Amino acid sequence: MKDYLWFQDHDRKLLKRINSLIKDTLRSPFEGIGKPEPLKADLAGYWSRRITEEHRLIYTATEAELTIIACRHHYVR
Repeated sequence: MKDYLWFQDHDRKLLKRINSLIKDTLRSPFEGIGKPEPLKADLAGYWSRRITEEHRLIYTATEAELTIIACRHHYVR
């Protein structure tokens, strides 16, 4: 949530991109825009989608729930 709020205050354009990625992820968690890919090592079980070269949306998804753990920076847990 802290990452998302940061974008609200600092970069509205990227916030729109994040919102688009979230909507697409809710429809289809493992395919679609942002090049979804499963993560490995410490983040095994999580997926990422590219926001920009610098930022990634990191999440886990089930049929009932989407949990976003980060949307700022690159694979920081």
